[in-house]
Amino acid sequence: MTSALAILKETFGYDAFRGAQSEIIDHVIAGGDALVLMPTGGGKSLCYQVPALARQQAGHGTAIVVSPLIALMHDQVGALHELGVQAAFLNSTLSMEEANDVERRLLRGELSLLYAAPERVSTPRFLSLLDTLHRERKLSLFAIDEAHCVSQWGHDFRPEYRALAVFHERFPGVPRIALTATADDTTRADIVQHLQLEEARQFVSSFDRPNIRYTIAEKKDATLQLLRFIEREHAGEAGIVYCQSRKRVEEIAELLCKEGMDALPYHAGLDAEVRQRHQDRFLREDGVVMTATIAFGMGIDKPDVRFVAHLDLPKNIEGYYQETGRAGRDGLPSDAWMAYGLQDVVNQRRMIDESPAAEEFKQVLRGKLDALLALAEATDCRRVRLLAYFGEASQPCGNCDNCLSPPPIWDGTEAARMLLSTIYRVQQANGLHFGAGHLMDILRGKATDKVKQFGHERLSTFGIGAHFSEQQLRGVLRQLIATGALAVDASAYSTLHLTAESRAVLKGERQVLLRESVSQPAGRSRTRERGARATPAVAQALDAGGQQRFAALKSWRAEVAKAHNLPAYVIFHDATLAAIAALDPRSLRELEGVSGIGAKKLETHGPAVLDVLQAVAD
Repeated sequence: MTSALAILKETFGYDAFRGAQSEIIDHVIAGGDALVLMPTGGGKSLCYQVPALARQQAGHGTAIVVSPLIALMHDQVGALHELGVQAAFLNSTLSMEEANDVERRLLRGELSLLYAAPERVSTPRFLSLLDTLHRERKLSLFAIDEAHCVSQWGHDFRPEYRALAVFHERFPGVPRIALTATADDTTRADIVQHLQLEEARQFVSSFDRPNIRYTIAEKKDATLQLLRFIEREHAGEAGIVYCQSRKRVEEIAELLCKEGMDALPYHAGLDAEVRQRHQDRFLREDGVVMTATIAFGMGIDKPDVRFVAHLDLPKNIEGYYQETGRAGRDGLPSDAWMAYGLQDVVNQRRMIDESPAAEEFKQVLRGKLDALLALAEATDCRRVRLLAYFGEASQPCGNCDNCLSPPPIWDGTEAARMLLSTIYRVQQANGLHFGAGHLMDILRGKATDKVKQFGHERLSTFGIGAHFSEQQLRGVLRQLIATGALAVDASAYSTLHLTAESRAVLKGERQVLLRESVSQPAGRSRTRERGARATPAVAQALDAGGQQRFAALKSWRAEVAKAHNLPAYVIFHDATLAAIAALDPRSLRELEGVSGIGAKKLETHGPAVLDVLQAVAD
C-alpha cells in the first residue's frame, strides 16, 4: 500500500486512510471486484480515485466512473483538476467538438478518470471506445457510484443501471467497484445480481453517523415548528427542507424568505436552468436553505449542511437515511429533524394501495414503510432502531431526541379499543366507513351536524372517550394504522376500516403504548439574530486573531471558487482553512503539513494563502 499512501499524501494531502478505505483500496488495486457500502461522508470517492491513480501508474490506463448526475460529474472533475489529476466527463453539456476532444484524450491515454452517465455508457459508440481501450489494456477499473440505483427495491431506481452488467460480460479482467451509502439486505442482493458481482468482496462499513442528532417531532403546526427549529438551532446555516409536493416546496421556500432566510425551491417542475442555478447557489454560497422534493440531493457533496428537515414522511428508511445523510458530511454536529403526523401515515398507505404495481411489489413497499413508521413511533433510541434496520447492532446513542429527553409513555389500549369499537358500530349502523375526524367526534361526544345527520349520537360509544384529547386519539389512530390494526381506504376519501389485526386489540390481547404529546422536542438552543451568518463550527475554537485570519481566507476562497466556477469547498474545506488560520504559517514548508493540502494545491494556492495571512498581519 506504499504507493496508495503516497498518492493519498501527495495528491489529496491526507496522512492516513479512514476506516475500511485502506483495505478496499488494496483489494481494488490488486484487481479485485468490490461492493462498498459506506455512509455519506465516509470517503467513498477515494476508494476508486486512489486505485485509479495507482493502477494508471502501473500501466493499466483510465478508470471509467459511472455517475448519475451531470452537476456531480462537473464538481468531481473540477475537484480532481484542483488536485492536478487529469480527469474529464462525457455528458450532454458538451458540444460535439468538446466530446470528440475528450474521446481523443481517452484513446491517447491522457486521462486518469473519465466520468459518464449510465445512459451514455451503454451506447454502442461508448462501448466501442471501451472495446478499443480493453484490447490495448488501457482500462484500469470501472467504478459504479450510487449503485443502489440498479435495484427496483431501492429509493432511486434507475433502469439504465441494469445495462451496466455489460462491464462483467464484455470486459473480463477489469476490476469493478460498486459503491452506495444506502442498501438494506434486499437492495444489496439486487445490486449483486444485476451487476453480476457474485464474486465481489463486500465491504460494509458502519452506517452510524454519530455527529447527526435524530429528532422526530409530533406534527402540530409543521410550518411553525420548522421555523422555530431553524431559528433556534441553525440560523444562518445551510440546510435542506424536504417536502412531498411541488406546491409545498414553493410555499415553504417563499415563507422562509419572508422570515429573512436565504431559501430556494427545487423540484422537477422547475425549468432545468432554474434548477441548475439554484443548485449552484446552494453549493457555492454560505447559509442557503434548499427547499426541495426528493428530486434534489443525490451526490450532493456540500460538507457544511448543518440540518436536513422533513415536513412529510419519506417512503422508507433507505430514503430517510440517504436524505438525512446529506447533513454533516464534515463530521461536525448536525441535525436530522422531521415532523410526523397521522396524515403522513394515511398518505403513504394510500400511495402504495393506489399504485398500479403488482401486489408482491406493494407488499415489499408496505414492509419498508412499516419499518419507517416503527422508527417514527419509537420511544427508545432512534439510532439503535435505524442501525438495526441495516443489520447493525448498537447501544443507545445519547444523541437523539428519545435519549436526550425520554418521552413519557401512556397506555392507549383503552382508547384504541374504543376507537375500533366505534368504527365497528358505525359500519354496522350505516354500512359506511368514515374518516378520522368524524370518528373522534363520536368518541368525544361532539354532536356535530354530520354526527346528527347519521344518528351517531345514539351509538353506545358516543361520548365515552370524552376524557381523551383529540391529540391523544390522533396518536392512537396513527399507531393503529402504522401497525396494521386499521386500514385506510384510498378509494373512499381516506376512510378507516377494521383489519384482521384489529381483533387482538379489541380483545385486549395487544397493548397500545404511546409517547405522550410534547409540543417542542429538546435540543440545543443557539439563538442568533435572524438572517445572521453562522461561524462554522470548525472555526469557533479559534482566538480573535485566528477568527480574523479564517474570515480573510474564506473571502479569498470565495473569489477563487467563483473564478473557477466551483463550490468553495472544492478549493479548500472549512477544516483546512481553520487549520491554516490556527497555524498562521509564514512559509510554504509550514503550509505543506496542513491536512487537505496536496502538492498541486500547495503549488497553485500556497503563495496566495500566505499573501492573505500576511495582509491580515499587516
